[in-house]
Amino acid sequence: MAENKDIALSIKNITKIYGKKKAADHVSFDICRGEIFGFLGPNGAGKTTVIKSILGFIFPDEGEVYINGYNIKTDYEKAMSSVGGIVENPEMYVNLSARKNIEMYARLHGNIPKERINEVLNDVGLGARAKDPIKKYSLGMKQRIGLAQAMVHKPKLLILDEPTNGLDPTGIHQLRDILKKYAHEDGAAVMVSSHILSEMQLLCDRVGIINNGKLISVCSMEELNKQMNPTTCYSIKVSAIDQAEKLLSENEAVGKIESEGDLITAEISENNISSVVRLLVTNGVDISEVRKIESSLEDIFLQVTGGGIDIE
Repeated sequence: MAENKDIALSIKNITKIYGKKKAADHVSFDICRGEIFGFLGPNGAGKTTVIKSILGFIFPDEGEVYINGYNIKTDYEKAMSSVGGIVENPEMYVNLSARKNIEMYARLHGNIPKERINEVLNDVGLGARAKDPIKKYSLGMKQRIGLAQAMVHKPKLLILDEPTNGLDPTGIHQLRDILKKYAHEDGAAVMVSSHILSEMQLLCDRVGIINNGKLISVCSMEELNKQMNPTTCYSIKVSAIDQAEKLLSENEAVGKIESEGDLITAEISENNISSVVRLLVTNGVDISEVRKIESSLEDIFLQVTGGGIDIE
């Protein structure tokens, strides 16, 4: 493959079959340097299978993986030299300190200075606990040390499988800040798989949605919102709910309508909201609030996959 210097990861038609089940079904996408790519899907959708194929932990039945232009089948060491990652639970020596664990991992990547080890420990908020043995760490602290290990050699491609497992809200916020800096300021490519949609909505530049082994969509967050929700919903607080409902139901510019108390929620395009408000007011319906309701990534995910999926 001719190298495109902006592309850190390129996967082509990755397929993996276990028995009669296709855990990955001709999955293809690219990830560029300087972006955070969210790989989204419910548990069992195929996320980990694809990630293990990228990292060479399993061999796909079909397809190819290129990392920084190197094919992992023919140039595995060169491809993996600039990759860091966490898949499932990071492995550590529990009787050794966090610093020792990171130092041992760092030796795999050559002469990494002490200053870099201090830097990643402080980045993940564990500089003050670096001398404590891992066995005294909580699950969330172990996740953060795993992240420090993955980043210590400054990989150009960072791959994290469900990295928020075990993290409290503060830890999740801190992780988000670390990854945004690493991608947007340091220029690395970051791939994060998750089934927690709200977190990915706050973190990612682009997303790929996978379900039942098939990649359903790859696009920016903005594009995904526009693609799946061309009609915007508005919440309108009114004085006369019955009259407002009647007026809106007779208006062709208004889609689905729901009401509760003095609030009406209706599907109305941005181009038509002003005329709809004017219609209500000129017909004697007082309005005290109009609020645009943005679709969450979870709403979009359910639309894309057809719903009926157990997600958090």
